[in-house]
Amino acid sequence: MQSGAILVDHTTASAGLAREIAAAGQARGVQCLDAPVSGGQAGAEKGQLTVMVGGDADAYERAEPLIKAFAKMIRLIGPVGSGQLTKMVNQIAIAGVVQGFSEALNFALRAGLDPEAVVDVISKGAAQSWQMDNRWETMSNGEFEFGFAVEWMRKDLRICLEEARHNGAELPLAALVDQFYADVVGMGGRRWDTSSLVARLN
Repeated sequence: MQSGAILVDHTTASAGLAREIAAAGQARGVQCLDAPVSGGQAGAEKGQLTVMVGGDADAYERAEPLIKAFAKMIRLIGPVGSGQLTKMVNQIAIAGVVQGFSEALNFALRAGLDPEAVVDVISKGAAQSWQMDNRWETMSNGEFEFGFAVEWMRKDLRICLEEARHNGAELPLAALVDQFYADVVGMGGRRWDTSSLVARLN
């Protein structure tokens, strides 16, 4: 890249790697933003991604108008590495939500309840989540060909767990869910989407 250019990296990786890339860029006069995304394939196709950014404010201001072409939410979180750290927070939260809803949905089905009626009611209260709104039906039907693959989620959770070892955060639920995803891989679900956690329980 030419001096004066900006590299916007949408990869989900470690904060350490983001800092290495930024240092290499700085040596060449290139500003680097770590800008992982959330929203999946559907979000990308609809231009509705959420982008969490780490880097210098001036580089962010120059890049923001371009990122807006495919994002509904963009925010500069802090210095280089902050975007990746924020994506880790996102993945930790998602892991817990998906496992919790998997257990709840499995419970409802085993109790003989109509999942559509149950979700219609509880989605209007504190239990509501994107996962519930968008995946209850496919999860109920054992359909897992949507969105973010299990192998990608396991990669992200490994990054989270490694970072937690450095900063002292405790992630017992994320570690457990990663083990559950390993079970899904053992069932042949490496490329199933993350909602396939429910398949372990059926």
